[in-house]
Amino acid sequence: MKKLTLSAIALSVTLASAAHAAPEVIKFSHVVAENTPKGQMALHFRDLVAERIGDKYEVEVYPNSQLFGDGKEMEALLLGDVQFIAPSLSKFSKYTKKLQVFDLPFLFEDMEAVDRFQQSDAGQLLLQSVKSKGMIGLGYLHNGLKQLSASEPLRVPSDASGKKFRIMSSDVLAAQFDAVDAVPLKKPFSEVFTLLQTRAIDGQENTWSNIYSKKFFEVQPYITASNHGVLDYMVTTSAEFWMQLPDADREVLKKALDESVAYGNQIAQQKADDDRQKIIDSGRSQILTLTDKERGEWVEAMQPVWQQFEDEIGADLIQAAVQANQ
Repeated sequence: MKKLTLSAIALSVTLASAAHAAPEVIKFSHVVAENTPKGQMALHFRDLVAERIGDKYEVEVYPNSQLFGDGKEMEALLLGDVQFIAPSLSKFSKYTKKLQVFDLPFLFEDMEAVDRFQQSDAGQLLLQSVKSKGMIGLGYLHNGLKQLSASEPLRVPSDASGKKFRIMSSDVLAAQFDAVDAVPLKKPFSEVFTLLQTRAIDGQENTWSNIYSKKFFEVQPYITASNHGVLDYMVTTSAEFWMQLPDADREVLKKALDESVAYGNQIAQQKADDDRQKIIDSGRSQILTLTDKERGEWVEAMQPVWQQFEDEIGADLIQAAVQANQ
């Protein structure tokens, strides 16, 4: 009887402990500020998970490269040190060449075309292009179209000749700047402000949201409204983490993530417009608007990069992206 009583007590303690077990921590690491589309999306996801399944999971968000910078976050994901990341599409070239399609200069006319391509069959297949490497793409998140900033005005391609530009780790982006005789330098996002401030580089390419939130406009007197490329992200998890989740939990987390990505994309365009205006209002940078002739010169100089990477990306994929403009 005594043994039975002790067993019953032990069982009740175990059940009580299980009932009050701390929720499993899901770490979401990214490299940008919280007041960006990506930053807002991650916080929205955190809040939805807390609301819907907070007794089992707790999302911790680490912005501004607090945990891992550009070069380390994918490795950290595969090691299980974080569970969610949202790298720019440019960062996946080490794992798949297909996603390089998003780096091709002057491929998309506007963000509506980008969205049409991403939601197409071809775009959705690309989410699975890193699965063999242990990662799963769960959705595309917009930031916006990229602009060129520099210490001197950039109106025509020859203005970029000899100047040093920070780029993400992408061979396509390197070729893009090589095409205008500039010097591309692959550097982490967290170092860009200091590199610009100290004049270690002459310029960079980025969206209005990133140029404003990271204060690049304070150390770059000229911004050319070029809209020459797209900066989007792929919300990514590790296959190992994702597939070990109970089906019901995975469904709840995926729905929360889908809603959060939609939320981030909804505010991305508004933020681009708002942040552009804030830069104008600051008086720190002069925004240069290209004439049709000037823009045509940039397109003519950079578009040969498409053919350079056609074999790696696939002509059919490039064509599918072009068709999204129509």
